[in-house]
Amino acid sequence: MSSKDLNDELMMERALRNAEAVRLTASPNPWVGSVLVTPSGDVFDGSTMPVGAEHAEVNCLLKADTETRGSTLYTTLEPCCHSGNTPPCTEALVQAGIGRVVVGIIDPDERVNGQGVADLRANGIQVEVGVKEDEVRSQLLPYIHHRTTGRPYVVVKVASTLDGKIAASDGSSKWITGPQAREEAHKLRAYSDAICVGAETVRIDNPRLTVRDWSPASGLTEGLDPLRVVLGEAPENSLIHPCIEMTGEIEDILYELGAKGVLQLLVEGGGNTISRFHDSGYVDRYEIFFAAAFFGGGDSVSMLSGDGVRAIEDLWRGRIVNLSQRGDDFQVSVEPKLSK
Repeated sequence: MSSKDLNDELMMERALRNAEAVRLTASPNPWVGSVLVTPSGDVFDGSTMPVGAEHAEVNCLLKADTETRGSTLYTTLEPCCHSGNTPPCTEALVQAGIGRVVVGIIDPDERVNGQGVADLRANGIQVEVGVKEDEVRSQLLPYIHHRTTGRPYVVVKVASTLDGKIAASDGSSKWITGPQAREEAHKLRAYSDAICVGAETVRIDNPRLTVRDWSPASGLTEGLDPLRVVLGEAPENSLIHPCIEMTGEIEDILYELGAKGVLQLLVEGGGNTISRFHDSGYVDRYEIFFAAAFFGGGDSVSMLSGDGVRAIEDLWRGRIVNLSQRGDDFQVSVEPKLSK
């Protein structure tokens, strides 16, 4: 690897870190990181600001207190070339005299999708695409999924005993897992734009569905609570209010939420709701927290309701992508082998 290629990778890794720092505040915009390197060696960092404010590339330019002509701009996502809440980033880069732009991935948004790169090249800017592409795709997975399907990236979260049960026969389920697992589950809430439960869960558990057991390194928790969605009708005095009440097929619900700008949806239950999403085939990842506990017997609530498969060849099979210890519990991350 040449020194130029190595430096490109190091700068893109820095851009990835800048993007991760705004993961919780940028959505529904993509969480993008950028780095500006001037010919004299000055370096400026930028990331996507909350909706309505500057994108990462322009944020870099605004921070630069020196001449930017001939600089190299690293950005995890292709610069936008359309006017929305902000002017086109490509226009700002051209006006700043940027000489070279290094891009992680092409933006799948139909308003961009290669046109940003084309505009930069048409204005004499050298553009390279694909540096740290796999890492950028992984970081922007919910955004990419939303822009390519119109639906949120769906994560099902389950807290279960080792025998696959999520509640006692009376419906109670607090608390199956311990504090470390609950903290991680609340982090999942913070990283999701909306959280969904069934009306029966609201009636039995009366959950708040807030991010109260986890906070980012900054300690700032304001605005982290996701939009709350109930399948069915929530009782008037429920703690879940304000919420959105929805009915209909899972596919239709997902497209409606996607149209509202929900990039990632967290589904928390109960068993009937989890089963509806599982049976729809639209779950993109399962996060299952197992406690070292057993309900035993056959009258407790299983994580999936309804009739199971009759033959071993009909088993639903996915792939385990991560295993993590969470105090006395452990977390299993599972993805489908095939998804819609």
